[in-house]
Amino acid sequence: MLELMPQSTEAAVAVQARGKLTDTDYQQVLIPRLREMIAKQGKARFMLVMGPEFRGWEAKGAWDDAAFGFKHRKDFAKLALVGAPKWVKWSMDVSQHLMSGEVKNFSPEQEDQAWEWVTA
Repeated sequence: MLELMPQSTEAAVAVQARGKLTDTDYQQVLIPRLREMIAKQGKARFMLVMGPEFRGWEAKGAWDDAAFGFKHRKDFAKLALVGAPKWVKWSMDVSQHLMSGEVKNFSPEQEDQAWEWVTA
């Protein structure tokens, strides 16, 4: 489940990931918000917070994530991952070479610093 966090603005979006992420999470929560931001600003600023209850992606959710990310790989200014498991960090380390924006990992205790970095 993806849940929009209260600090989100028109300039930057923050979401909390819980359980397994689904096609519905991407189609109804994340993709419309990011598309709107990219259309208005040209680049997205995004923070994804993964708590201990995060369990990965269902197949269609993983496809949505990869397809959107690849299509918009040059449309991100900053992407902060907070509390990401090692396998997600590794995946982002590999895929960030395809992106034009900055990607940075933060520990769960650094959530405030991650938001400051994304919005700076």
